[in-house]
Amino acid sequence: MKTIVFDLGGVLIDWNPRYLYTKIFAAEEEMEWFLRTVCPPAWNARQDAGRPFAEGIAEVKEKYPAYAPQIEAYFLRWDEMLGGPVKGTAQLLREIKSRGHKIYALTNWSAETFPLACAKFSFLNEFDGILVSGEEKLAKPDPAIFKRLLERFNLIAPDCVFIDDNLDNVAAAAELGFETVLFKDAPSLRRELVERGVL
Repeated sequence: MKTIVFDLGGVLIDWNPRYLYTKIFAAEEEMEWFLRTVCPPAWNARQDAGRPFAEGIAEVKEKYPAYAPQIEAYFLRWDEMLGGPVKGTAQLLREIKSRGHKIYALTNWSAETFPLACAKFSFLNEFDGILVSGEEKLAKPDPAIFKRLLERFNLIAPDCVFIDDNLDNVAAAAELGFETVLFKDAPSLRRELVERGVL
């Protein structure tokens, strides 16, 4: 039996700050500038790696005081960045589990906001274990977080299929001996899992 390790954002959960900021900014151009310059992905990644949101928000408010309310909304209205489940993957998750495979999640996610996702998506309760970067103070693609996953849940890398939509994360897992799938959509993931004998 294979152990299946899922990334969450972009694979099972549709998360995008634009879901919130299209409500806040009238002009798309200003919104894109804000998300590229004021609160860019690299800034958010530090919260995913364990930095408290209060610290991250204070840092950018000091640089961009005119945008203080919009910056604060990144945390205060964070739940509005959640779309629905990524189409088809939650059903695959249940199929995999019904066939007796163990399922785990390894996610880059802030420890402060992950409980909001758990409250919204009941399928997160179906995992045999979840490792959250913000709780571990480590984030993908650092090999250390993959090693911690293996140690925490007593897993062996070659027995695991790791699924992620980020090429750097997939490459890091492959280096450690995981079987890997670069996620594009649920139908192509199903084909990959059928080929590997998981489904």
